[in-house]
Amino acid sequence: MPSGRKGQTMVDFSLSTEERQIRDTVRAFITKEVMPLEQEVLRNERAGRPGVAPEVIAELRAKARRSGFWGVNTPEEYGGMDLGAVMSAIIAMETGRTFVPFSFGGSADNILYACTDEQKRQYLLPTIEGERRSCFAITEPGAGSDARNIRTRAVRDGDDWLITGEKTFITGGNEADFVMVFAVTDPDKGADGGVTCFLVDRDMGWKSEPIATMGQWGPASLVFDEVRVPGRNVLGEVGKGFALAMRWIGQGRYLIPARAIGSAERMLQMAIDYAPTRHSMGRPIADYQAIQWQIADSQVEIESAKWLTLYAAWRVQQGLDARHASSIAKLNGAVMANQVVDRVLQIHGGMGYTKELPIERWYRELRLLRIFEGTDEIQRRTIARNLLKGHVRLGGIGE
Repeated sequence: MPSGRKGQTMVDFSLSTEERQIRDTVRAFITKEVMPLEQEVLRNERAGRPGVAPEVIAELRAKARRSGFWGVNTPEEYGGMDLGAVMSAIIAMETGRTFVPFSFGGSADNILYACTDEQKRQYLLPTIEGERRSCFAITEPGAGSDARNIRTRAVRDGDDWLITGEKTFITGGNEADFVMVFAVTDPDKGADGGVTCFLVDRDMGWKSEPIATMGQWGPASLVFDEVRVPGRNVLGEVGKGFALAMRWIGQGRYLIPARAIGSAERMLQMAIDYAPTRHSMGRPIADYQAIQWQIADSQVEIESAKWLTLYAAWRVQQGLDARHASSIAKLNGAVMANQVVDRVLQIHGGMGYTKELPIERWYRELRLLRIFEGTDEIQRRTIARNLLKGHVRLGGIGE
């Protein structure tokens, strides 16, 4: 950090020129290319059709790639931009400004970089290029936030493994052609050396079924019935899968609130634009303190979530332990987004409750944030445990 007068320290929160250019370019792309699809998405969903066709998203990604945006957090050696965690979070804020399910292409699950050279050719590189689709499977009917309680088993059979079990609420499970599945390989050790990650192609025999939800998230249930997997398909080391799982989950705990911030800012702007035009009892509702306070509280909460999220991302980028900061960001961001969308819907009154506006859609979509990638309760448990056991201490700025 640059120094100020003697005995003082200045903290510079500004973005560099390059960072601002990247943010502004992403915002322009989302505004010009993605947001115009929103009304079509709403019409399709009201008619019971998929909101946007996969080929439309593919074309948007191709257009972004022609503009130089490809692999935001992918290492340069794999053709990516390798912008780091902070810019990845800022970009997630920008893509979060629309409910169209768009993300820039050229990325792969962070744990796929643990692949062997042969696995990289078969899984990592095709995923980066968009030729293959992956999904991450650890959650089970009896093991949600308590990932240590997974029951899916993998048993050796010669040079192969036989996997049996069920996974549930798997994002992308219906569309993926391979899965990173976590199974118990040593019941005596469990999560402490007894869980292994396997790369399992769909044509090896696992099946998926869609799970209907209140929002647009379309997870799947995956079933493994003695699915035979070659030993060469172990990702990382046998027994070391739980650490890989936590690495995957940890990334989501700062990117999820980042996207929520973009959504909340967009909705708050809708309320700011609407309040002066809607009249009640002869006055714009923007004149009433009840509306003003809802707008003010939303701004305060959004800004708080933004800096907590960027701090967690900064710790990741600096190679520091970011688990505690990420739990705080995830908890705060998820709660914030749900509070903001509720206020914005209330400000819009009956129109906010209709499917003519996207507010009710965001209302259903954002409710998920308090559940997946670690529930509110799990984040609070983690934060409290870290404090009570002395893993972190209050007032530890810069540590």
